Amino acid sequence: MNSPIITVKNVVTQFGLNRVHDGVSLHVDQGEIYGLLGGSGSGKTTLLKEMIMLLEPKAGEITILGQNILTSSNKDKDYLRRQWGVLFQNGALFSSLTVAENVAISLKEYTDIPAYLLSDIVSMKISMVGLPPHVGSLYPAELSGGMIKRASLARALAMDPKLLFLDEPTSGLDPVGAAAFDQLILQLRDMLELTIVMVTHDLDSIWTTVDRLAVLGDKKVIVEGTLDDVNRSEHPDIKAFFRGKRGLTRMQNGK
Repeated sequence: MNSPIITVKNVVTQFGLNRVHDGVSLHVDQGEIYGLLGGSGSGKTTLLKEMIMLLEPKAGEITILGQNILTSSNKDKDYLRRQWGVLFQNGALFSSLTVAENVAISLKEYTDIPAYLLSDIVSMKISMVGLPPHVGSLYPAELSGGMIKRASLARALAMDPKLLFLDEPTSGLDPVGAAAFDQLILQLRDMLELTIVMVTHDLDSIWTTVDRLAVLGDKKVIVEGTLDDVNRSEHPDIKAFFRGKRGLTRMQNGK
C-alpha cells in the first residue's frame, strides 16, 4: 500500500468573519491522481493554495513529503517548492515572455544549468506535453486555449517535480481538447511517476483520470474515497452532482 505523500489534518481557514474550512482532513497517496471537488465557495482552490504555500490556514496541519509546511524553516520551504509544479486555472504564463522563456524560469532561478543544456531541456519539456517545437518561440497571446494549458504544464514540469497541482486543468477547453488533456495527464503520471492533486468540476475528467477524490462542503470533507465510495454517499450535494442528469448520463457512458 502506498504511503500518503500529502496529509491535511483539521485545517481551519478564515478570511475575516468568513470561515471557509472548519476542520478539513484528507490524505493523498503517492502515485495517485487525487481530485478536489465541491460547490462554488467550498474552498477547493483555497485548499490547493494552502498546500502550495500561497495561503496559510488559521489552524491545522498540512504535511507534504514528510514535512509540516506550516512549521518548516524557510530553507525547507524553498526545498519543497522545488518538488512540485503548479498549473493555474488560466495558465498564468508571463505575457511578455515566449513559451520557451516561460518554461525556463524555474530552471534559471534554481539551477546552474548552462545555456546550451537549458535550451535542450526546455525543448524536451515542450515536446513532452505534445506541442510542436516552433511553439517555444511564440508568445502566450499567439496561443489557443489548449496550447496555453500545455505550455503551462510544460513550465510546471520543468524541474522534474514529484508532485503536480492542477487547478481546473480542462476549464475553457472544448470536449475534444479536454479529453486529449486528460489522456496527457494520465500518460505523464505513469511516465514520470507523478502524484497529482487536481481541482476540477469536469465529470469526464473525474471519471477518466481520478483515482480518489474528496468532496468539500459544509466547510468540511463530505466524503473521501474512490468514485464508487463517493457515489454511495447520500449527502444531497453528492446526489445532485453525481446522480443528477449530467452525472447519470456520464455514468451510463462510462460503462
